[in-house]
Amino acid sequence: MDIEKIRDYCLAKKGADEAFPFDDTTLVFRVQGKMFAVLLLDKPDRVILKCDAEYAAALRERYEGVEPAWHFNKKYWNQVFFERDVDDALILHLVDHSLDEVLKKLPRTLRDAYDRLA
Repeated sequence: MDIEKIRDYCLAKKGADEAFPFDDTTLVFRVQGKMFAVLLLDKPDRVILKCDAEYAAALRERYEGVEPAWHFNKKYWNQVFFERDVDDALILHLVDHSLDEVLKKLPRTLRDAYDRLA
């Protein structure tokens, strides 16, 4: 996996956009204004993803390449390293999982608006 592939994968998600809301090196991917993935352009070896708390803990125990994300709520956010023991298929699954975690916590009106997107 590399930063360009993960960027393309995130942007291919329905309703996804990208922005630099914090600084010029922190690229944030959002749906309905909520973050589901973050790329650090100055650290292109990882992606930061939201995760169910229990699943996040299990992943951290199982994989060297999954750690709590720095500057994020460590209960729900992981940083996943591309060149460690996490294969590409799992990384893409974790992007999907992150998006699902964000969508399920959206208020009903935003969820309905998301569901109506083409």
